[in-house]
Amino acid sequence: MWTSGRMSNAKNWLGLGMSLYFWGLMDLTTTVLSGTPTPQGELEALLSDKPQSHQRTKRSWVWNQFFVLEEYTGTDPLYVGKLHSDMDRGDGSIKYILSGEGAGIVFTIDDTTGDIHAIQRLDREERAQYTLRAQALDRRTGRPMEPESEFIIKIQDINDNEPKFLDGPYVATVPEMSPVGTSVIQVTATDADDPTYGNSARVVYSILQGQPYFSVDSKTGVIRTALMNMDREAKEYYEVIIQAKDMGGQLGGLAGTTTVNITLSDVNDNPPRFPQKHYQMSVLESAPISSTVGRVFAKDLDEGINAEMKYTIVDGDGADAFDISTDPNFQVGIITVKKPLSFESKKSYTLKVEGANPHLEMRFLNLGPFQDTTTVHISVEDVDEPPVFEPGFYFVEVPEDVAIGTTIQIISAKDPDVTNNSIRYSIDRSSDSGRFFYVDITTGALMTARPLDREEFSWHNITVLAMEMNNPSQVGSVPVTIKVLDVNDNAPEFPRFYEAFVCENTKAGQLIQTVSAVDQDDPRNGQHFYYSLAPEAANNPNFTIRDNQDNTARILTRRSGFRQQEQSVFYLPILIADSGQPVLSSTGTLTIQVCSCDDDGHVMSCSPEAYMLPVSLSRGALIAILACIFVLLVLVLLILSMRRHRKQPYIIDDEENIHENIVRYDDEGGGEEDTEAFDIAAMWNPREAQAGTAPKTRQDMLPEIESLSRYVPQTCAVNSTVHSYVLAKLYEADMDLWAPPFDSLQTYMFEGDGSVAGSLSSLQSATSDSEQNFDFLTDWGPRFRKLAELYGASEGPAPLW
Repeated sequence: MWTSGRMSNAKNWLGLGMSLYFWGLMDLTTTVLSGTPTPQGELEALLSDKPQSHQRTKRSWVWNQFFVLEEYTGTDPLYVGKLHSDMDRGDGSIKYILSGEGAGIVFTIDDTTGDIHAIQRLDREERAQYTLRAQALDRRTGRPMEPESEFIIKIQDINDNEPKFLDGPYVATVPEMSPVGTSVIQVTATDADDPTYGNSARVVYSILQGQPYFSVDSKTGVIRTALMNMDREAKEYYEVIIQAKDMGGQLGGLAGTTTVNITLSDVNDNPPRFPQKHYQMSVLESAPISSTVGRVFAKDLDEGINAEMKYTIVDGDGADAFDISTDPNFQVGIITVKKPLSFESKKSYTLKVEGANPHLEMRFLNLGPFQDTTTVHISVEDVDEPPVFEPGFYFVEVPEDVAIGTTIQIISAKDPDVTNNSIRYSIDRSSDSGRFFYVDITTGALMTARPLDREEFSWHNITVLAMEMNNPSQVGSVPVTIKVLDVNDNAPEFPRFYEAFVCENTKAGQLIQTVSAVDQDDPRNGQHFYYSLAPEAANNPNFTIRDNQDNTARILTRRSGFRQQEQSVFYLPILIADSGQPVLSSTGTLTIQVCSCDDDGHVMSCSPEAYMLPVSLSRGALIAILACIFVLLVLVLLILSMRRHRKQPYIIDDEENIHENIVRYDDEGGGEEDTEAFDIAAMWNPREAQAGTAPKTRQDMLPEIESLSRYVPQTCAVNSTVHSYVLAKLYEADMDLWAPPFDSLQTYMFEGDGSVAGSLSSLQSATSDSEQNFDFLTDWGPRFRKLAELYGASEGPAPLW
């Protein structure tokens, strides 16, 4: 029989309020430990050390566990209980062994007495119970005296753990202006003590910091708003401290705290307002479309989606000229140009701009209105604008056979500024690299400068430039698309070399070839070709042609009995004509070989039999032939060399002065003061001079002019005819590879009474025979250097010749 128990003095046993002394009986037969708390009489007998007789009785409940308090802080091992076997006579012959959880580490047993002690601090929160096994052995033989028995040691809880907020600190958000009692967040504290034993784990919540704005439910830990109309714009962040205390909040309970950071989220409770009721802006009239003019801003104390703005132009005379959009990042209104501006048309605009919140909350509409307006004055500043073309795009159709110098379009541009400066036209040569066109510098007449060929270039896209005379940096441009219309200037021809064969045994009417043609022209009604034999072969007795009326033709035999020995190749000329106006035609040749064929018409051989020379050439004959060929080559090279030496290159002597016009005057000019010799304005702008009064003529002299271009027709005096003539001659000069470079640059200066140099005429020179000094000519600059050299004025010694 096993007996187990824990002994303590009566004082400690009674003071703990629980049974610390256990007595149990274990039936060795059934190996079940059973027992009941010791009655008072048995307790006194045990304390008096007197032997008591125990009668084995059947208990109504079973126990197999010890109880021990946690967190023992004494220096001696903590006594847990005692194991005793009925076979133990007290002579030390029985040895007690303890095994299982914590045996030898946490718990030890006296192998002689069976006393169990705890040698380490016990913590119920770390381990609530231990399962161990006990056995009694014969100390001498080691034989088990009784079967092994299992029992449990339970750790009893004390209030040694404060409540803890495992998820703290907390972060919460609640909308501003929330009603009182709005739930914010729920906090939870956990107590590690045994919730089934006493009030050690019963937690009560309270608020230490955050009043009067918030409150907490003492049982659930739910934090709620406690003050109405909390405004985010006044205070946005709150720090609330919550306490959790065990023992139901009673005195002596342990407590823990946590921090809850509460942020008031924004609601749309503030209407937008413009800090400025009037804005003054300016913009250049040359500002491109969508360029920024200025910005307006309506201030909103809210944030996020509640501070979003939508700006619109609600009134003003500039609603058609300007537009406004909202910058999503900074919530400002950006005013941009909607259409081209003109200082000459309108110098200022007025806009009425509205800024409004697009996202409203119905419960705060009484705080509105949630929109505001401001006035914007925009001044248009004048700039020097480039010329403007009217229209802004030109489309021209011109036939490809147009003559050089023909005006195909008048390009017109004007200065949009008030000054209305004169315009000069030109062609952007990067758009007309072939120089097919020319534009008159003053009238804008677009003319052809080279022959046009639709088959080479059917479209031309050029850019015409217009420049202000007073400000060359102001240049406008216009695209001109020129479509070259087709004229019938290309005759149809065979697309490839046609070669056919005819069998010697062919019959009359045999088809030997089908031919077709191509034409580079592109008539509107499509191509249609007509085929016939050339006039010189109209009565050909061997072959005939049949037009298929689908731009193809068939070649047929007119007879049979062709013989390769008689004629091995026939050349049939075919006339191909188109349907254009005028009708163009060409002659193509069909080569027909006579071949030997089998009965099925398959070609066997198309070459005549080769005739072998009866005798082979001797070595001497071959050498003679090669010698003749060599002599012929030498003669050809000699002839070519002689022709090359006969050609004399055109070399212009440096001393010769070649000019297009030779002018002879009988007296000297009058200098800059001479206003009768010529009109200087006519030299700068001949057309304006022609439009005005007739030019002045000199009365005191009549120069004799011998012109190299005297053969030019007098009709060339007409302005357009002159352009046509010049362009035609220019094209001829460009195409003539043997034309010498007659171009020269001549500079004319003024001299005479009004000249800085004075008169250089010998008529007014001194009559003295003394030598004059012309050294002063060297001071007049490089323009008079040649004259100074002729008159002996030189800085160094005179050259010898």
